[in-house]
Amino acid sequence: MLRWFILSLSILLTSYILDGIEVSGFFSAFFAAAILGVLNAFLRPVLIILTLPLNIITLGLFTFIINAMLLKMASSVIMGFEVHGFWAAIFGSLFISTIGWILNLFIGAHGNIEYLKKTKRKKVIDLKETERDFWE
Repeated sequence: MLRWFILSLSILLTSYILDGIEVSGFFSAFFAAAILGVLNAFLRPVLIILTLPLNIITLGLFTFIINAMLLKMASSVIMGFEVHGFWAAIFGSLFISTIGWILNLFIGAHGNIEYLKKTKRKKVIDLKETERDFWE
């Protein structure tokens, strides 16, 4: 549920950044994130496998085209979520992925919010007899 909310936020932020993507409100972004999640879970692996030779030739850059196609497909299903044009879909998928990746850095494996807490350990003397501080 938290990852779904993060994807919704990344769609909203992308609509504010790019002119070619329009979202009428949070619920449109929320349902677009749901459709995009379903498309990414079921259709994207099939498309990746089918286009594997082309993806290898382009060194993985064709994946951006697949992501743009899925974003365009989601915009055709959801009212209030529109993607205008090929380049808007390409840059939109790139921004949505990047923003989602940054926000997901704070989510743990079990779906809870995590943070880093650094604590200083005792000084350790190594083989060269030098003292070092370690952080955990």
